Amino acid sequence: MPEPHIRPATPADEEPLARLERDTWSTLHAVMPRPEPPYPPVFDERHHPGDFLLAELDGRVAGYVRLAQTIPLPAHAHVLTIQGFVVAEGARGRGLGRALIRAAVTEARARGARRLTLRVLGHNTPARKLYEAEGFAVEGVLPGEFLLDGAYVDDICMGRAL
Repeated sequence: MPEPHIRPATPADEEPLARLERDTWSTLHAVMPRPEPPYPPVFDERHHPGDFLLAELDGRVAGYVRLAQTIPLPAHAHVLTIQGFVVAEGARGRGLGRALIRAAVTEARARGARRLTLRVLGHNTPARKLYEAEGFAVEGVLPGEFLLDGAYVDDICMGRAL
């Protein structure tokens, strides 16, 4: 099985990322409605190519993780957040997600972060298990924060020191 290649995104990755977003949309991890044409751009004034790390398998984009500074204050500059994490359905179970999370930790450290945080839906058991295996701990729960497919779903806040 080939190893995933992890690299920063470039502007040329717009279409593969947009396609990946559309193909993987699910209420297991998405709280926004299913994307419909005309599709919004992946890269915009808040989402830059440099925020994304891509995983390639066989030369194709098969996953990504996006890092963001969610509170733009100097006093919070030491905290980065995983704000987007997707692995293509056909690439799951091949270590891509783990490689992306580890790359995000490495990148966050390289950017000077001391903490890495994320939010995950309570019913997304596979993602929660991966995050826990990679050193993230539950730091808070917002009970019933989202109504998805007729059910109230918790929003789980997780974090780890770097």
